[in-house]
Amino acid sequence: MNIGFIGLGKLGMPCSLEIAKKGHNVYGYDILKHHSNDIRICPNIKTVVENSEIIFIAVPTPHHPEYDGRSPCMHLEPKDFDYSIVKNCLEQVNKHANGQLVVLISTVLPGTTREQLRPLITNARFVYNPYLIAMGTVSWDMVNPEMVMIGTEDGEETGDAKELIEFYKTIMDNDPPYVVGTWDECESIKVFYNTFVSSKISFVNMIQDVAQKQGNINVDVVTNALCLGVTRILSKNYMTAGMGDGGACHPRDNIALRYLSKKLNLGYDFFEGIMQSREAQAKNLAEFLVKFDMDIVIHGKSYKPGVPYVDGSYSLLVGNYCSELGKEVTYVDSWIPYNDKEPCVVLLAHSASTTYGTEDSLYFDIPPGSIVVDPWRKFKSNDLTVIHYGNTRNR
Repeated sequence: MNIGFIGLGKLGMPCSLEIAKKGHNVYGYDILKHHSNDIRICPNIKTVVENSEIIFIAVPTPHHPEYDGRSPCMHLEPKDFDYSIVKNCLEQVNKHANGQLVVLISTVLPGTTREQLRPLITNARFVYNPYLIAMGTVSWDMVNPEMVMIGTEDGEETGDAKELIEFYKTIMDNDPPYVVGTWDECESIKVFYNTFVSSKISFVNMIQDVAQKQGNINVDVVTNALCLGVTRILSKNYMTAGMGDGGACHPRDNIALRYLSKKLNLGYDFFEGIMQSREAQAKNLAEFLVKFDMDIVIHGKSYKPGVPYVDGSYSLLVGNYCSELGKEVTYVDSWIPYNDKEPCVVLLAHSASTTYGTEDSLYFDIPPGSIVVDPWRKFKSNDLTVIHYGNTRNR
């Protein structure tokens, strides 16, 4: 195939060379002069577009240099990326395009493609396809990816997505999974993947700080032991968004570690952010429930299904915020009956299928006319209005 690559920097040049190695004709352009015996360096974007079937755009979406982390930047005002380069590039591509597939791989925040970038392309098809690539191993990562993310307008694996998948099959050295979603979903995967890694590094380095300041602790003994937690820590468990954590240990341990952080003068409170997030997320859910102006029933009072313990129950935390917002709630559980027949809004706090992998069953018959809010996105009904909290794809 004839492949175009606009942007031949740290990402674009190694990737275009890998594509050329696999037998494709690659036309490349960059504002800086480059030389290559393997790809055709073009004098302008027009030449790339007119000679290419698929056009990859790998230009930067930078921050100001003072935001790059080499010096303290927490005091600076948070800013979005600068999209001026990618916008200019898309506008130029559109001038010369005639139905080709334009593939943007630059990093952008969720919503940017839909709101700012896609409207610039009217003469071509468009896919958002960010790469999970590390500097230093770009060439290898390009053809041995953990996954390939392909964002389309509707998130369906049709036309444009299939065309790109078929192309990638001609260059991959491995057999990666292809994750097809909306533009917004793939934008999210990219940036949250990176920040997940950042969070993981910050967490283990926090343990290192505790070891250094507390004494009598080898950080490697602690982190190596945590790596043995293949059921809860290093697994897919707890990667389904839903209700927040609860139980006798979780909130109280975070609070105690906040105390330790202050005692040791770490200079930061990692656990404050965890607790603030937990409570703010519960409040967000409560605000969503009360807006229906119906009686609220929380399906599950204990901190998880199948136990009678309410220690640290997230259901109670959500209920507390509902009360603050002027709506009292009723709780129902396997040990708390509910017989009211009036329509209500039901929060499905308990999901046995998510927690245990067993079949879900309701604790009561939900009255006709009720609204079911399911934060686990599992419940289906032909008779009730069901809202899968956290899935706004078709909103």
